[in-house]
Formats: sequence, C-alpha cells, structure tokens
Amino acid sequence: MSGLTPRVLILAALASLAAGAVAAEPVTGSVPPTIAIIIDDVGHNLHEGERLANIDQPLTLAFLPYRRHTDTLARLAHSRNKEIMLHAPMANTRNFSLGPGGLTSDMDERSVTATLRRALKSIPYVQGVNNHMGSLLTQQLEPMDWVMKELYRYPVYFIDSRTIASSVAGDVAEAYQIPTMTRDVFLDHEQTEEFIDQQFRELVRRAKKNGSAIGIGHPHTVTIDYLEKHLPLLDEQGVAIATVSGLWAIRNNNQKMFAEGEKQAIRPAFARKD
Repeated sequence: MSGLTPRVLILAALASLAAGAVAAEPVTGSVPPTIAIIIDDVGHNLHEGERLANIDQPLTLAFLPYRRHTDTLARLAHSRNKEIMLHAPMANTRNFSLGPGGLTSDMDERSVTATLRRALKSIPYVQGVNNHMGSLLTQQLEPMDWVMKELYRYPVYFIDSRTIASSVAGDVAEAYQIPTMTRDVFLDHEQTEEFIDQQFRELVRRAKKNGSAIGIGHPHTVTIDYLEKHLPLLDEQGVAIATVSGLWAIRNNNQKMFAEGEKQAIRPAFARKD
C-alpha cells in the first residue's frame, strides 16, 4: 500500500470484507490449541504489574499511556519476555473519563494523529495497540480511518477489544493491511474466582474448537491469583499459550508480521533518566 489510502478504498475494502468474512480456521497439524491473554490497563498499580511481569508464561500486557508506572513496568515486562502493547483510550458511549492520551469523537484528523503518535512513543518496546473502552469511537469510520492511517506507518499490530458488537475498528485495520485480530473472551468483567474460571474455561473451549483464541483480562488481584494458579496447568490440558504476535504467526503459517525494515521504528519521545 503506498501513500494514504483514500476513504473510498476503505469503504470498498470494508464491503468486501463483510461479504467474505469467515471465522478463523482451526489450526491443524502438530500445533496444539493455543490461547493468548492480553492484560489491559497496566500502568496504574506497581505491585500487580510486577506480579504480571514475573509470571512465567508469555502474557501480552497492554499499557495505558502516561500512567505513573507505565514506563517502569513496560521495561520490566519486556525484560521478562512479555509482549508490550499500547492500550489506547477511546471515547465510549457512557462518557467515562479517558484520562491522558484519550481519542474523542470531536477531534479532527490532526489531533487524532498527534495524540496517538505521542502515546505510541511513550510506551517502551511497543509492538501492538488495542482500544481502551472505545464503544463510541470504534463504531465511527472516519476516526478509525485516521487511527489506522497512523498505525500503518509503524510495525505494530491492532487488536479490536470489541467493546461493542458494531465496532468497525478491526475491519478498517484489515483494510489498511495492518496485522489484526479480535478479542474472543473477556475474562474478568465480574471480579470473582468463579466467574473468571467460567470465562477461562470458555477461552480454552474456543481454542480447542477453532485452534486459537484471545482473552482479555485486567490487573485485578483475583485475576492475577487465578492466572498464577491455572496457567501452569495448561500443558496437562494439551493447550499452549502464546503472545499476540505468536498467535498471529500460528494463524498465518508462521509468516512474519513485518518484513525487516518495512516500516519505521517507533522511537521513544524521551530517553529514560536513571
């Protein structure tokens, strides 16, 4: 794709995707059913963030921009072989506050681009993006066009958190040829061990049915307690766990997301001062 994709081409691509949309094909061969778990909202709580970074399994951690512990925890998580994402705050239908780095429906393209670019540069080792809230913005084609036009410049993937069924975010990302997938299961919107267990079992069930599945959780104590206990038991169930990029590779015959040197690197906006 060269230059900026005209909006008319995005609309045509979306129509084509809608007409030909199919569910993810089951993984065949020797690859076991595989899950990826994204933990959103990382950056507020240092203790729980450290616990997540120190879990042995390859989690993917999505960091809110400019939060008190985002930089420290992202560097720690990277050193512990976790994958790092930007959890980009986007406008929601209930007018909940977005905090720093939020993308709202009253922004013009220049503001969306500048806000998103600064947020990306604030997260060390960032490899992907997903939406924080966003039940309003992810339904709107024009802002999603602006978001994906910016993300296309970098070697980052996009995960549609699917906070509303009518989201077009994933389809616009695909139209821009950005590596993209969609959340299958939310793990902990009820914060009890019983509910998380139910959702985790559903995630595993979907992975066994379709070959792979993506779950999203949050840095709640009960969630981390559950993951520390149950992730080591996945081998006994014949289920693997991968980072988001690892899962994407499984779904795409082990091809690389980005050819070497294909996109410009995201350079941090500031150097860390030790």
